[in-house]
Amino acid sequence: MSASPPSSAAADDTITELYAEHALGLTRLALIMVGDRESAEDVVQEAFLGLHRRFGALRDQGKALFYLRSAVLNNARTVLRRRRLPSWFAGTYEPPVWSAESAMLLGAERREVMEALHRLPRRQREALVLRYYADLSEEETAQVMGVSRGTVKSTTSRALDALGSLLGEDR
Repeated sequence: MSASPPSSAAADDTITELYAEHALGLTRLALIMVGDRESAEDVVQEAFLGLHRRFGALRDQGKALFYLRSAVLNNARTVLRRRRLPSWFAGTYEPPVWSAESAMLLGAERREVMEALHRLPRRQREALVLRYYADLSEEETAQVMGVSRGTVKSTTSRALDALGSLLGEDR
């Protein structure tokens, strides 16, 4: 027996609860991926809007958080892809510069790690962020990235090696 779709009010309540519980964490995830707060907030906002539009069509509404994580990752990819495209109306994209205030708060070591993380290939960066920052299991990371668990394991291993090299550490 299939469950009937929730009423609009129930869907709104569920999405509101998801937002209250997970928006900050999803924004932090997006921030690591795209590098600036404004874009990260836009990425998360678009993910929640997409969930709201499609909530009734979700096969398993209990997996709405999984949908949101995937949407944030896909939206971040889109932002990064658009930054690489030449534009007739704008100059080339300049990556965000850490403000003096942020730099002071983050500290030199953390800044160095973040800069090295942004120099990794996209897939390696995604695997590290999802596994160690978002604290997802290998299986959950594989689902969000749309790859196998083995790919997550090998990509994570290569990413850690590359990050160590970028930071001048022997592994």
